[in-house]
Amino acid sequence: MNANEIAEILDRPISQELLGRDLLRMAYVAKDGTPRNIPIAFTWNGSQIVVCTTKNAPKLHSLRQNPQVALTIDTEVHPPKILLIRGSVELDVVEGIPEEFLQINGSYEMSAEQRVEWEAEVRSLYDGMVRVVITPTWVKLIDFDTTLPSAVEELVRQRAERQNA
Repeated sequence: MNANEIAEILDRPISQELLGRDLLRMAYVAKDGTPRNIPIAFTWNGSQIVVCTTKNAPKLHSLRQNPQVALTIDTEVHPPKILLIRGSVELDVVEGIPEEFLQINGSYEMSAEQRVEWEAEVRSLYDGMVRVVITPTWVKLIDFDTTLPSAVEELVRQRAERQNA
């Protein structure tokens, strides 16, 4: 997919709604060669997805070896809205706590007191983090209204051909 096609899909209202959620699932190839799929908090900066992790996270070794990921952001209602993203990863080791990490966790319901306590705990625990910056290279939005999974699209096309024959 080219950058314009990716931008057009990601700019759609449903995509923007999904990009505003708290969690995504990130699939990658683990150190032992088997697949992994983890839920992780994220933020969207308008062109890239950013997740933050500890400097000693096992996934970092895997992402250094194979910096390709597949992401799913979806809803829990029927019919689901699903945003599928494939992308390439850049790892950015930072001292202290990245602003994105504080933003990501800012959407959870906390009182002002809880927020202060949480942030103090985070700052005392981490001396730095790794920003996992994902640049989309392929996207698909499935809303079961205007877009369907490709296999279902194929069945719809085949049915229409049979009916028109």
